[in-house]
Amino acid sequence: MNLLQQKMLKPVSFTNVGIDDAFWSPRIKVNREQTILHQYQQCKETGRIDAFKLNWKPGMDNEPHIFWDSDVAKWLEAASYSLATHPDPELDRLVDEVITLIASAQQPDGYLNIYFTVVKPGERWTDLRDAHELYCAGHLIEAGVAHYEATKKRTLLDVICRYADHIDSVFGLEEGKKRGYCGHQEIELALVKLYRITGEKRYLKLSQFFIDERGQEPHYFTQEKVDRKGFFDEFMKYLDNIKEYNQSHKPVREQSKVVGHSVRAMYMYSAMADLAGEFGDESLLKACERLWNHLHTKNMFITGGIGSTGKNEGFTYDYDLPNETSYAETCAAIGLVYWNQRMLQLECDGKYADAMERALYNGVISGVSLDGKKFFYANPLASIGNRHRREWFGCACCPPNLARLLASLGGYVYSQMTDDLVVHLYVQGEAKFDLHGQQIIFKQKTEYPWNGSISIKINLDKPDIFGVKLRIPDWCKRAKLKVNNEEIEINGKLEKGYVRIEREWKNDDSIELELYMPIERMYSHPNVRQNANHVAIQRGPIVYCLESIDNVDFLHKLSLTKEGNLTSIYEESLLGGVVKIVGEAKLTDDPNWKEQLYSTDKPMNKPFQITAIPYYAWDNREPGQMRVWIQEEVK
Repeated sequence: MNLLQQKMLKPVSFTNVGIDDAFWSPRIKVNREQTILHQYQQCKETGRIDAFKLNWKPGMDNEPHIFWDSDVAKWLEAASYSLATHPDPELDRLVDEVITLIASAQQPDGYLNIYFTVVKPGERWTDLRDAHELYCAGHLIEAGVAHYEATKKRTLLDVICRYADHIDSVFGLEEGKKRGYCGHQEIELALVKLYRITGEKRYLKLSQFFIDERGQEPHYFTQEKVDRKGFFDEFMKYLDNIKEYNQSHKPVREQSKVVGHSVRAMYMYSAMADLAGEFGDESLLKACERLWNHLHTKNMFITGGIGSTGKNEGFTYDYDLPNETSYAETCAAIGLVYWNQRMLQLECDGKYADAMERALYNGVISGVSLDGKKFFYANPLASIGNRHRREWFGCACCPPNLARLLASLGGYVYSQMTDDLVVHLYVQGEAKFDLHGQQIIFKQKTEYPWNGSISIKINLDKPDIFGVKLRIPDWCKRAKLKVNNEEIEINGKLEKGYVRIEREWKNDDSIELELYMPIERMYSHPNVRQNANHVAIQRGPIVYCLESIDNVDFLHKLSLTKEGNLTSIYEESLLGGVVKIVGEAKLTDDPNWKEQLYSTDKPMNKPFQITAIPYYAWDNREPGQMRVWIQEEVK
């Protein structure tokens, strides 16, 4: 075990974290009672589930698509996580039915893919760049691991182990094997999960192979293209750099800038972080750190969204962060959470938890309506009133991705080390830790994110010496800490965004943390041309926006005054209960302008009171305009 591995954290399983939180519990309940069942119906009605019957024949309608397997797999994963925390016989029955159907589609040699079994038989592994074969396998593997962890049933786990064994027989450095990798990364992180649950090192080494082989010369996709016509060749010809699109332009350890398709990048970086920890690989960690810095300092929206354009569903160039045309795919924000959570386990640095929190409270949950039945694929930061959530998509990766994250949210709140228990997120509920031979329980109470007061009651059988690490978010400029009502000085004790309290803890000891949560005006780097002379509003981890329904039809006519007051007000009846922000602004509204298009007269302004709501909640009422970045009056 090297130094990297010695300082690693271990996340506390979501099954050991009970969430009873005013903000998150209603969302998890809606996800469980509405979203997961809605997505099952969509997968059923669109033919995704029944496609595993392998009944489709050429000439029939509703040809299975290359990524249908993954949509069903992510639904299974979400349902399994939900079953682990909230047993439900009817959902359990549906899950078992789908698993039986999937198992029936597995071929005698272990292969399992709808498209290449019934649509393109005989063409397995011939279009790795575009056809999502290994991507679908990865999501099936993740579903199998989740189902086993939730139910201890091996029905799906055995299926995906046979499939992973088949894949291992096809790919690798050994003579006769393919030296290829997937055009859409995903299987890499899935194989690490499979290794952790089974202990089979072949799966870990296969993941390492896929990561290490990527971008090597001779370039696999270049050779592959000679032999076949790719599934997306017509689409790919519009891309500037296909190799950058799927991050195969360089070996991963040589990459320093985020490029290409944002979801593929996040999944690959997540696997790189996993493998860095498993092998103590400092070179992979250094690559992750370079890529993290490039993304988070030059290519991330204030909402935690990533991906500037729909052209490549990903990155363009530094500081290109458009608002109306921003892509910011829901899956990409979710991938950002996955990556930051993994980086956080490698080094307890608050910047990773800060980024994870920003995405969770803004760019992730904006992807689903408050009723849990409509979804955003892309999450713009401004709209002229023509962007709305939909019940489903032809390419439906985002809805089940969101469902599986919400169903397993407890796994992102805490970690532990040899002698430390670590709190990353402030979510009310109860967490169980096994430390020094006894169970320790944290009972956290908070009204976060609307209020910065947090209290933790510690329960344990016998006194013990250990450290408790609490994150002080980057948005918080002032905090107060008490242990058993005795104030603890924070200044000088912060290490990478965490304050550590080591002492002999006794049963019923209490920690109180007060995070002061003023309303902040946020500004972009001057190189972000789209936001020049504009300001965004943030309070705590929540980014705000304006909607027409609360203000005026044309939001570009509003500007914040430089010294105008902004006030926060909790309104229980608004959007499920939110803190809204009201403040002084100016409205450009000159009745003398009449029908002229241009004039030498400058339009007049008049006072106006704006109302801002949390960005995640927009488009849940009447259609209308929305914007995050608001003009600021220039003096």
